[in-house]
Amino acid sequence: MFKYAGIVINSNSIQLDKIFTYAIPINLIDKIQIGMRVYIPFGLGNKKVDGFVLELYEDMESSISLKSIIKIDSSFPKLREEDLKLIKAMKEKYLCTFMEGIKTIFPASLFKGIKHKKENYLFTNKELSDKFLKEPYITIYNEVKKNSGKYTKNFLSKELNLSLSSINTMIKHEFLLLKEFVVNRYNDREYSFYERKTLSSIQNEAVKTILDSQYKHFLIHGITGSGKTEVYMTLVEEMLNIEKESIILVPEIALTPQMVERFKGRFGRSITVFHSKLSDGEKYDEWLRVKEGKVKVAIGARSAVFLPFNNLGLIIIDEEHEGSYKSDSDPKYHAREIAEEKSKLYGCKVLLGTATPSVETYYRCNKGEIKLIELNSRADGAKLPEVKVVDMREELINNNKSVFSRELFKEIEEALERKEQIILFLNRRGFSTFVSCRKCGYVFKCNQCDISLTYHFAKENLLCHYCGNEQKISRTCPKCSSTYVKYFGVGTEKIEQEVKRAFPLSKVLRMDFDTTRRKNSYEEIYNSFKNGRADILIGTQMIAKGLDFKNVTLVGVIAADLSLNLPDFRASERTFQLITQVSGRAGRGEKPGKVIVQTYNPDSYAIRYSTENDYSSFYKEEIKIREIMNYPPYVDLMLINLSSENEDILIKNIQNVGINLKSFFNNNDKIELLGPCPCDISKINNNYRWQIIIKGNLTYKEKEYIKETIYSTLKDVYNSIRVSIDANPLSLI
Repeated sequence: MFKYAGIVINSNSIQLDKIFTYAIPINLIDKIQIGMRVYIPFGLGNKKVDGFVLELYEDMESSISLKSIIKIDSSFPKLREEDLKLIKAMKEKYLCTFMEGIKTIFPASLFKGIKHKKENYLFTNKELSDKFLKEPYITIYNEVKKNSGKYTKNFLSKELNLSLSSINTMIKHEFLLLKEFVVNRYNDREYSFYERKTLSSIQNEAVKTILDSQYKHFLIHGITGSGKTEVYMTLVEEMLNIEKESIILVPEIALTPQMVERFKGRFGRSITVFHSKLSDGEKYDEWLRVKEGKVKVAIGARSAVFLPFNNLGLIIIDEEHEGSYKSDSDPKYHAREIAEEKSKLYGCKVLLGTATPSVETYYRCNKGEIKLIELNSRADGAKLPEVKVVDMREELINNNKSVFSRELFKEIEEALERKEQIILFLNRRGFSTFVSCRKCGYVFKCNQCDISLTYHFAKENLLCHYCGNEQKISRTCPKCSSTYVKYFGVGTEKIEQEVKRAFPLSKVLRMDFDTTRRKNSYEEIYNSFKNGRADILIGTQMIAKGLDFKNVTLVGVIAADLSLNLPDFRASERTFQLITQVSGRAGRGEKPGKVIVQTYNPDSYAIRYSTENDYSSFYKEEIKIREIMNYPPYVDLMLINLSSENEDILIKNIQNVGINLKSFFNNNDKIELLGPCPCDISKINNNYRWQIIIKGNLTYKEKEYIKETIYSTLKDVYNSIRVSIDANPLSLI
C-alpha cells in the first residue's frame, strides 16, 4: 500500500525542478496513481498549487511531518508509463525541467482550462401549440421550426433583425428550448480522391525492406521526384491493415497542404492535421481525437511527434534534414531523436526520407545504425533537370548589373512564351538587405539588435528580422547628414518588383514570411500556383522542398552564395541541401526541366556537387572537414548562451561560469571549451549575448554538472540574466 507520493510542482522555476514528497490521505490511498495531476499545499503559506505524481512510496525513512495531498484532478488526463519514460529521456538528453517535458505531452489548452467548445442552439417546443403565439413571436417560432433548430440567439437576432429580448421571452416561457452542444473545431474538409499509383520495382522493394527488416530505423535517400510520398502512403496503408497507427512529420506548415491533400485524398477524413498555426482549441480537439482512438494517422509539424497514439506502428519524418525539426524553446528537442525514443517505447519503426540527408544521419547509415534505402530514379520516368551554373563575376565584367544573368533572363522569356511556369528562389526576404550612406559608410542598424535593418518596399520602412522593430526610412544620413543614402543587396520583394518590370505581362506570386503570416495564406498561394493562375513563383526556402508542380520547367537560384557565407560549420551542408532541393522542383512532369544557378563562387564543392546532384561526393568532402575540425557527428556540442540588458553584469558572470567549467574539465583532454565570447549577433532586442561552446561526448552526469554550475554561479543575478542551454544546437550563430 502506497502511503507517500513524489510530486513535481507545476512551476517554471528551475529551483523547484525536483520531486517533493507528500503524504497520501486515507481517502485517496486506493485512488492515487502515478501520472495523475493533483493539488497540494506548497510553501510557507501553504498555497494551493497543482503538480504531477511521478513516484509512489510505501514507507519513508525520515519521520518528519509531511504535508498531505489535497485532491486529485480527475478531469485532467493521466500521464502514461510511456510518457513518463519519454519525459525522463528528454530531461537527461536536453537538460529540461520535469514540467517542460510534461508540457510537450499535453496541449497547452489543458493547463489554461480550455477544453471543449460549447454553443447553445435553439429548438421549438413541439408540445406547445402555435395558437398561443403572437407577433413577433410567431415569426421566431416558425423560423426555428422550419430549419429544425440549430440557431444561436445571436445569429437569429442578426439575421432576422429581431430583438434579443423577444427571443429570451420565448425561452423563458419554453416556446423555444436552449440546448448545449459540443462544437468540433477540427478540419473535416473533404479532398478529391487521390488515386493509388502503381509502385515501381524499386519502390516495392523499399516497402518490403521496411516491413520485413529487423531494423527499426531507416533512411530513404531518394532523389527529388523519386516517389517517396507513394512509399509513405503504402506503408501507412499497411499499418492500417494491421490496426497500427502512423505519424507523418513534415518540416513546417509550408509543406502540409500538398501532403494533407494527398493523404486525405487517399484515406479520407480520419486523419488529424497538427501544426503551430492551429488555435489552442483546435489543437485540443485534434489531440483528443488521437487520445480517444478516433484517428489512426497524424500529419503535422514537429510537435505532432508527441501525439498520444496507443498502438503506434510507424513514424515517418519527411525531409529529415530540415532544421525546423529542432525546437528553439525548452525542451530543445529534435523530432528525429524523439521519434527514436518512441521507437524504443512502442516498438514502432522510424522512417526518414530526403534527397539530401543530414551529415549526421548518413554517418549513422555508414556505421550500420540506420538501414539505408536508395531511390535513384524519378518514379514517373522523368529526367532530372539540366543544371547550368552562371558565374556572376563574368556577368559584371560584361557590364550586366541586373539581378538576372543573361542566361536566366533568356530562359524566363522562353518559358513564358511556352506557357510554362517558373520558380525563382532567393533565401532572403525584403527589398534590400541593408541601407548605407555612400559618403561615410554608415549602415542603418536596429537600435535594439546588433544587425542591419532590411528595407521593405511595400511598407516603405526598415525592419529588423530578429526583433521585428520597424523604423521609417530616412533620406539623409544620421551620421554625416548627406543625401547619398542607397539600398544594397536584394530580397524576394525586390526580385518581385524586378520581375514585374522586366516581364510586365506575367502573373507573379511571392511566398515568404511576409506573405504567409495569415492562417491559410500559404495554402492559398500554393493552390493558386498549382492551378495555373500565376506564371512565376518567387520565394524563400519554403518553396525549396516538397512541392510538386507539373508545369514548372525552369528554376532560377538567384544568389547561391547567401547560405554559403554564414559563419557556421553547417554552411556548406545547408547550401548543398537548398540548391539540390529547389533544383528538384523543375521538370517533374512530362516536360524537361532546367535550372540556372547564379553564384560568385562556382568552385565551392557544395555548389559544384549540388548542381551535379552528387550527394555521395559532397558527403565525402564534408565528413573529412568535420573530422579534422572536430565537429558533429564526431563529437556532441553544447551551446551555453547567456543574455542580459546589462552588458557589464553579463560579461562578468559568464566569465565566472567559464572559469568554473574550465576548472572542472581541466584534466579532460577529450572535452574542449570555446569562449566565453560574444555571439555572432551580439545583441538582440536590447539584450547583449555571450556564449560558451563545449565540444566532446558528455555523460549525463557531466551535463548535469554543467547545468548546476551555471545556475549556482548565477544565483545572485539570476533574475537579470537569461540562460539558454542547447545540448544539440543546429547553429552556432
